[in-house]
Amino acid sequence: MNAVSFSKKMKKSMGSKRNEITEEQINEIVRLYGDAQPHENVKIFDNEDFGYSKIIVERPLRLNFQVSEARLARVAEEKGFVNLATSKKKGDAGHFEVEEGKKLQTQILYVLRTLESDKVYKNRDEFTKVLKAAFKEADIKVGAPVLKAILAGLSEKDETADVCMKNKTEIEPDSDLRDTEIVPLKEKIEDYFAREVLPHVPDAWIDESKTKIGYEIPFTRQFYKYTALRSSAEIMDEIRALEAEIAEQLGRVLG
Repeated sequence: MNAVSFSKKMKKSMGSKRNEITEEQINEIVRLYGDAQPHENVKIFDNEDFGYSKIIVERPLRLNFQVSEARLARVAEEKGFVNLATSKKKGDAGHFEVEEGKKLQTQILYVLRTLESDKVYKNRDEFTKVLKAAFKEADIKVGAPVLKAILAGLSEKDETADVCMKNKTEIEPDSDLRDTEIVPLKEKIEDYFAREVLPHVPDAWIDESKTKIGYEIPFTRQFYKYTALRSSAEIMDEIRALEAEIAEQLGRVLG
């Protein structure tokens, strides 16, 4: 029910309160609400009319990989790589750990430079095998966090690359391409997705584990009344009248 207009100006304001609802208006509000019949100030809805499903739309991560000087510089700045030369230990033990980490960093970069070429890999699993084989041949043990940092530094987004997989069956989503859609509760999510999303991004999917139900009452939208704009001729007439009035006042001041 829209009771915005059911008020009148107070004779004397009470702080920031400048309007009051009269006894007659209160009775009319109660009557309209009790009748529960469509009216210019009353609309009837189902609860579900205000409900929606908030869905998370994912798209696959696609990366290419190359060993180049520019990308090696990025590897050197990756947190997982930088952490090799840090230590929480104090004294000689900490100093020794840092020095050993620096040596490992140097060895890793040396091995990577042996792979430097113009070749661009468009499959992460294939490139990972190349890296592991190179480190194995050099007898260097690289942990998962460091390998992840190396892959991050040597990669770039590429829509033409193969999809990156979390495992044999699960696609890894690209968080930068993640999007949110609001689907009316009365509409099937599958129908909305097929109509509004897939025609634009056919490789997208819904992360159903993140779907949430919410409700919102768009009060203003439901009771909005369109007011036609004034014609340009009417506005021009008003401007001319104001100009004439201003000119007359200036004439009095200057005359």
